[in-house]
Amino acid sequence: MSKILFIINPVAGGGKAKGLIPLIKEIMDKHEKDYEIKLTTRPKEAINIAEDSVENYEITVAVGGDGTVNEVAKGLINIGKGTLGIVPGGTGNDMAKSLGISTEPVKALETLCRGLKKDIDIGCVNDSNFLNIASVGFDAEVVINNQSIKTVIKSGISYAVSVIYTLLSFKKKKVKITIDDNIMEEKIILLAVGNGKYYGGGMKILPMAKVDDEYLDICIVSNINKLKLLFLFPTIFKGNHIKYKKYVKMYKGKTIKVETRDKIYINIDGEIAPEMKEIVFSMEDKKLNVLCEEK
Repeated sequence: MSKILFIINPVAGGGKAKGLIPLIKEIMDKHEKDYEIKLTTRPKEAINIAEDSVENYEITVAVGGDGTVNEVAKGLINIGKGTLGIVPGGTGNDMAKSLGISTEPVKALETLCRGLKKDIDIGCVNDSNFLNIASVGFDAEVVINNQSIKTVIKSGISYAVSVIYTLLSFKKKKVKITIDDNIMEEKIILLAVGNGKYYGGGMKILPMAKVDDEYLDICIVSNINKLKLLFLFPTIFKGNHIKYKKYVKMYKGKTIKVETRDKIYINIDGEIAPEMKEIVFSMEDKKLNVLCEEK
């Protein structure tokens, strides 16, 4: 019988993840699963818990938002073994959506019990791994602003409020972009690179992305003013922004290099990395085994 470890971020989703403990126990007991629950007490601790526990558990489950998923995944990637499970308990839960995992906890737990496994690609940006989407430009600054705004607005709408707030001060970034052998210069609003389709609380920024096709999908938004961007923004939730080819360009590639004169922030699966002038997105040779709905 597979032994399962649930790593719970008790503050994720404003306490939503911690509130799932009784449901986890109920469903695991119903299916007669051998499991244990551990709660994190500080940021990044989930990485260490996953690393230290992988020898004793076949499945390690992240219970929380995308940040928790990223941390648990990093622990498994660092050790090079184990299977990742996800029970969405945050505000965005974008990695779960990209994997077809229900955001309804009962259904997500039933997915764990069915045990359908899949190997997915692992992205890399400079020295950091990511599973879903990493980006630079407008949305990275939105994430920075959202960290303050979501302390007041504790729901998915905090991201939309952060977008409008960021619009007021954002300036386009002049960058040189190299996608494999294709070189271009752009004044970008944003550049998103990823395995998954969704980020920012359900925005379908990379609608053609597949988590296991060994390619990174790229979305570049440029040549658009702030007013038009405001009207373009709602179309991203259904992936309809790709119709506006004057402003939105889509690519696939193995290696993407972004060079800029001024340092820019990187948004890595919802977490902000320090500012840099050169950013390289690439695909790892290894894969990560996950439990999800579809093979």
